[in-house]
Amino acid sequence: MLPGDGLLGESLRRFAGEGAILQAAVRGLMRTGKILIIEDEKLIRWSLTERLRQEGYSTAEAESAASARSTLREAPFDLAILDYRLPDTDGLSLLKELREGHPEMPVILITAYSSVEGAVRAMKLGAFDYIHKPFDIDELVLAVEKALENTRLRREVRWLKESQARQFGDTRIIGQSPRMREVFHIVERVAATDATTVLLRGESGTGKGLVARAIHQGSKRRDRPFMTVSCTALQETLLESELMGHEKGAFTDAKDQKKGLFELADGGTIFLDEIGDIPPAMQAKLLHVLEDKTFKRVGGVRDIAVDVRVVAATNKDLERAVRQGGFREDLYYRLKIIPIELPPLRDRDGDIPLLAQVFIDHFNREFGKSVPGISERALVLLSEYHWPGNIRELRNIVERAILLGQGEKLDLGDLPAEIRDRGPVGESTAEGVFALPPGGVVLEDLERDLVRQALRRSGGNQSRAARLLGLNRDQIRYRIEKFDLRAAPPPAEV
Repeated sequence: MLPGDGLLGESLRRFAGEGAILQAAVRGLMRTGKILIIEDEKLIRWSLTERLRQEGYSTAEAESAASARSTLREAPFDLAILDYRLPDTDGLSLLKELREGHPEMPVILITAYSSVEGAVRAMKLGAFDYIHKPFDIDELVLAVEKALENTRLRREVRWLKESQARQFGDTRIIGQSPRMREVFHIVERVAATDATTVLLRGESGTGKGLVARAIHQGSKRRDRPFMTVSCTALQETLLESELMGHEKGAFTDAKDQKKGLFELADGGTIFLDEIGDIPPAMQAKLLHVLEDKTFKRVGGVRDIAVDVRVVAATNKDLERAVRQGGFREDLYYRLKIIPIELPPLRDRDGDIPLLAQVFIDHFNREFGKSVPGISERALVLLSEYHWPGNIRELRNIVERAILLGQGEKLDLGDLPAEIRDRGPVGESTAEGVFALPPGGVVLEDLERDLVRQALRRSGGNQSRAARLLGLNRDQIRYRIEKFDLRAAPPPAEV
């Protein structure tokens, strides 16, 4: 909303005048970004400066490569708009120089000399976009928006990784959704306590192993061992030997004494993955370890005392297993002292773009690729997908797309059929993205209906609705108020 009181509000009202300009001013208040315009034609520099400042960006001008270098030495910029023809060099040479000297600053190249070869060369040199003269100023503003959003997302991913690494070590937990912020808060508090039992619950692929390691890394036990065992991977006798160890001659293959994971993890943490699959006899022995902090090796007679934090994880409903007699009630309540629920990926609003970018950067390094990101229409499909395999599935999809993709960015064709075929995302007709009905439409009615549909499909979630329409959160909120759609929408479509 436009400020109503004070000099700022009064100045904006005088400046705005008509509704369209007022909307631009409001949008400008919500935008940030410092843009360098490198263009030798004064009129073009002036028009770009005026429009971008209207949109809320700060700008600086340079009429040559030398002037641009001087300006960049004085202050950093979030984006450069670069003309192909300059009086002292060509745009591609300066583009290469800018990408080497300022790798985080995206560059939009504008030129009157359009060709497929030139566009391909510009993109290979690292241009974020390539726009032909005479250009539509709205198209350029949209390209600026996308470039700055891409930069913001990359910086946010880096900040999240760095801040979470400071707290939890190299755990690679990424997320900014309310559900994940709650998880981070609980993990931080649990790690700082002496609690020796934690239960992680969540679907397969939600990152329970990473959270277990984060708890360990954030605790005073961080310099002691972190041991992991999958309770589904071993038979009952082998699982007991793995956890408790065995004495020489305890069974046929026990040719030497062996220390178990509990003993090896003394002072540290042991992660019991898929605890819901542990055999009944082993459940009783595990309960004894948790309660008494002692155990005997297989075939042994001496009690061994340990100080170990146990983080157990499961994707099963342990309460149901208790009711059905498949899991000991006393063990369940002993494990459940501090439960942490990990949300499925489909409920982590806004985290998919962050995670996708993290995986893109990871596989770029691993495979020697340079894919900058993912297209908006592909991101919409990823955001609306149900994700039965959660983060693990997203990681696998990005890995496949990086390996097999042919375009500059990951796009619809790089996604697997089960995601790509779920429904149209702006499918093209012969005339454009959407076919205009023979009788025409009232544009405002169409906009209102699309916003209503997006809210209905997202179950009223404004962030998801915004992604469906290619808008940001502030833009969708403006339209919700404009069309008086603040009432709760019907349930989301199935």
